[in-house]
Amino acid sequence: MSKDNGLEGLPPRGALSLMYRMYRCVLPGVRRELDRIRQTAERIPDPELRRQALASMSGKQFHCEGGAVYAAVGDADLRRVLIPLIVAFQTISDYLDNLCDRSTSMDAGDFRLLHQSMIDAVTPGAEPKNYYALRREQDDGGYLHALVRQCQSCIDRLPSYPLVRDAVRRLVGLYRDLQVYKHIAPRLREGQLKAWWQIHRATGRDLRWNEFAAATGSTLGVFALFQAACDPELDRSVTDRIVSAYFPYICCLHIMLDYLIDQTEDEAGGDLNFCSYYENGGQMTERLLWIAEQARRSAFTLPSPRFHLMVVEGLIALYLSDPKVRDRRVADTARALMRKGPLVRFFFFANSRWIRRTQSRKAGVEVV
Repeated sequence: MSKDNGLEGLPPRGALSLMYRMYRCVLPGVRRELDRIRQTAERIPDPELRRQALASMSGKQFHCEGGAVYAAVGDADLRRVLIPLIVAFQTISDYLDNLCDRSTSMDAGDFRLLHQSMIDAVTPGAEPKNYYALRREQDDGGYLHALVRQCQSCIDRLPSYPLVRDAVRRLVGLYRDLQVYKHIAPRLREGQLKAWWQIHRATGRDLRWNEFAAATGSTLGVFALFQAACDPELDRSVTDRIVSAYFPYICCLHIMLDYLIDQTEDEAGGDLNFCSYYENGGQMTERLLWIAEQARRSAFTLPSPRFHLMVVEGLIALYLSDPKVRDRRVADTARALMRKGPLVRFFFFANSRWIRRTQSRKAGVEVV
């Protein structure tokens, strides 16, 4: 993949240059992709599949916007591949999460077959299947197949994808397993998740079972590998370093922050929340501070460490700027994380707050 000779082809040098690229080059492309996919979703024949597809984009657009930060490292050629790839892959993830969270079944086979679409999406040449074969809703008008093919088409344009393919498939396979175990009958979830953790315990290093499970639920490691595969001169050792840095610590931090702010909401909905398995708030704070520190140290082991460190700090800032942080279960942990943070974390926090306020005013809702 070609790169120009200007600054655009280089990694952002700091937080200001990263945000400039995001606002100027990346976010407009993400929104164009989402608008195009949304138009397709609006034509899904089955009303339940259509409702969940549209809801996943309306409620989780920030997943695509945040994931597309990996398209900020490079030039326009790179963005033309990475933005459609990341948006399509993340849209599949969010759509299937909605289908499973609000599912008309609790069939592990159904959940596994649905998520086979994510394995196929990162496997060029894999033929799309009837991913709905084990559920009542069937007719999506080709929506999921189109997203799978979009991922495959973009991946075909990544010059070094053969060097990251196995690692990508392994991370996506772990993601699929998590989605199966976390959505089965509540009485079975914890036992199956713990048994699964025992199989992979060495991979999870010194994480607890709930933290390992959280790490498997992040797509950031996959996106970092997509980005690396844009380099025609990629060395396999770099692939190994990316996987080791992102999985488990950076990925774990990502999803544990998500669960941190959703505790009350998940309890009300009867949904599994990995933060609920700590003995108390003090233990939760201690573990999240430790995970955040491991994530920061991991970022320093990578090429362009400043960029990956900004990803870590941006994650913390994004989630802690959410209004749900005012929840009594979250506030003390959030204060501790911010108190321990470097200046760049506060910069991203202020930026995230500004974005939330701007979006809320446009929607006619005031954020305090």
